[in-house]
Amino acid sequence: MAKGPLAARWGKWTLEPASAGTFSTLHAELENIGTARWAGAVFLAYHWLDHRDNPIVWDGVRTPLPVVAPGEQITVEARVRAPIPPGAYRFAPDLVVEHRAWFSQLGSAFPSAEVEVLPRVGVRRVELADWVEPAPGWEERVAAAHAEGYGVVAGSIRWQGGLGRPRPRELAPYEPGTGRVTGFSQPLICPSLLDGIELTRLPDIAGLPAFAAPTDEPWIYDGRAVLHARPAKRRR
Repeated sequence: MAKGPLAARWGKWTLEPASAGTFSTLHAELENIGTARWAGAVFLAYHWLDHRDNPIVWDGVRTPLPVVAPGEQITVEARVRAPIPPGAYRFAPDLVVEHRAWFSQLGSAFPSAEVEVLPRVGVRRVELADWVEPAPGWEERVAAAHAEGYGVVAGSIRWQGGLGRPRPRELAPYEPGTGRVTGFSQPLICPSLLDGIELTRLPDIAGLPAFAAPTDEPWIYDGRAVLHARPAKRRR
């Protein structure tokens, strides 16, 4: 075991069952075997690796540690977000001095274990207007995206206004046909959400309910998940 100012020894640790895109809890025993106190900038984090130890997620969520003197042992709990999509991964907890180095880079080897990340499940609700209907295939695409780990899924709008009801200009970014758009910059219209997720409501777009993308949940926009907007059926 490497020694120096910053060094750690891992004791027993366990990770609760993990579902894609969601949080589980890491329980870990740690000992400061270095010569410097852990104070302020030392965090417990983690890496998700593939079967060849290539990083899939290197910078895991940080959990601040208390002040730990040399020779002191602690037991900690940390939040861990599972990667997307579900599947077989290697999970490796690690310590980091923010903006300086990971403990593993300083000689303290991190432990690791094989983890099977499960598909995400949950009760789903959709913020549909009463004059909007899912197109064929919408249900399957949305359900598959949720299972991959996305808590919020939004798609495109096919405007079927008929004579005298042309497609509103503000719906141009929501034209059907595109695939998944990473970091979609527009509000999400009529999204599907898993239980426990709340979004910030924005002004309607062409009369359709619009929401800000979440900042604390994985989400996706898929233009192939099409909704039919039929304004002639709109209730007055």
